[in-house]
Amino acid sequence: MSFSQHVTEHIRRLMLEQLAQENDYAQNQLVMKQILSAFGQSLSTDKVLAEFAWLQEQDLVTLSSFGGFTVAKLTERGLDIANGAAQMPGIARKGL
Repeated sequence: MSFSQHVTEHIRRLMLEQLAQENDYAQNQLVMKQILSAFGQSLSTDKVLAEFAWLQEQDLVTLSSFGGFTVAKLTERGLDIANGAAQMPGIARKGL
């Protein structure tokens, strides 16, 4: 696995874990970008949106648009992965 792929898998895990901590399991792309930056992962807005889209393709989040913002909301399957109850290729395992 390349270093780039390794980082991407950890970013996806971090995104799911952060969504799991929200009261409504949802967050928009700009706040998620700030959260990732606080964890040392400075991503462009386009990259955050691309990762949201990948997570949606895997049925881990649903996406909605409101006033120019894209909101990702965790699905039950996404919550299982965020909590470590399930695993998926392309997402770092919890605790690794």
